Amino acid sequence: MEQGAFTADGCSVEVYRLLPPGDEPGIVHAAVPPGASILELGSGAGRVTHALLELGHPVVAVDDSPEMLADVRAETVCSKIEDLRLGRVFDLVLLGSHLVNTASEADRAAFLATARAHVAPGGRVLVEWHPPEWFDSVRDGQGGTLGEVDVRLGQVVRDGDLLSAVVRYTAGIRWWSQAFTCRRLDLQTLKAALTSADLTFERWHIEDRTWFSASPE
Repeated sequence: MEQGAFTADGCSVEVYRLLPPGDEPGIVHAAVPPGASILELGSGAGRVTHALLELGHPVVAVDDSPEMLADVRAETVCSKIEDLRLGRVFDLVLLGSHLVNTASEADRAAFLATARAHVAPGGRVLVEWHPPEWFDSVRDGQGGTLGEVDVRLGQVVRDGDLLSAVVRYTAGIRWWSQAFTCRRLDLQTLKAALTSADLTFERWHIEDRTWFSASPE
């Protein structure tokens, strides 16, 4: 079966076109004043971007996949997050998709450095992460339905602070899979990474502590 284009890190472009925006736009919208400018790092196909535009925010969407950006109805920049330097600042820099839990310490530092370089004085960086307790709860078969897409985890393997798994996406007769590895961070380690990027932990934004903000020092 033809599965369409994939990004360098194994994301299916077609899956990201099918996924609904979910709760993320509301969380972001609540974290900033009306009309605040947003830099979205790792925007994908515009799942969250388009909802933020509808909420009245000017958005610059950044992704390193031209195929992902092809249908995004906003200003786009095709770039790796770690290489991005626009010479502009924004009211909010959005780092979603649990990117801060990357297995690589160097990548995490680079992502946060990019966020810091683009946040305006008095602005904030809004980050989605996997809190430590998530790593204890992950099991094979775990998942649910997002819009028309069924999402399930499998092949879960733990190795110290690292967790690897394969996500299977199913929509009708079509399916896609994506392997990933992420790193468990405790709050002390997270705050140290923020401090190294000249950012200060600010507060949690939802009750389950999966979204937090940081402000420039």
